[in-house]
Amino acid sequence: MWREPEEALASLKRRSERNRPTRLDCGLCVVRTYREDDAEALQALADDWEVARYMRDRFPHPYGIADAREWIAKNAHPLSTNFAIEADGEYAGGVGYMRFENEARLTAEAGYWLGRKFWGRGIATAAFGCLVQLAFEREDVVRLEAGAYSNNPRSQRVLEKCGFQREGVHRRAVIKGDEILDVVMYAKLRD
Repeated sequence: MWREPEEALASLKRRSERNRPTRLDCGLCVVRTYREDDAEALQALADDWEVARYMRDRFPHPYGIADAREWIAKNAHPLSTNFAIEADGEYAGGVGYMRFENEARLTAEAGYWLGRKFWGRGIATAAFGCLVQLAFEREDVVRLEAGAYSNNPRSQRVLEKCGFQREGVHRRAVIKGDEILDVVMYAKLRD
């Protein structure tokens, strides 16, 4: 694909910056590249139905140590778009984004999760805000989007605090446990 020289240079700069491990000070927490030694803490926090009930099914429940090691093996490198959240010097959760493909290639989906003991302290807002900034700096996306289940108003509030606008509701779109839920859709456009 042809690119103007300035655009090509900017793309090369973004790629070279991605070859270093990520570590962002977000105030209340740090967003960083996953490490192998995160596995036990990841497993302990993720193996909680109160966390899993707000996540997609690709986030398994129960969450075993093999699940944690597999996730870290896929994401403990500088080019990953999934990151660990660290608070109070310990692993607290995860945050990341995934670019769409084809005609939606200028859009990415973003998300986060926190272990229950870290809820209610502003950590999710701080980490997700850092992720949003990072995604727009590293990628040529023009849109980030995120969905929150209708039974999770706290997550909806995090998205709003990070500048996401509510765009609509996918009615009765998912099932978690025995509950059929709506998905509230949010998006943030590049400034």
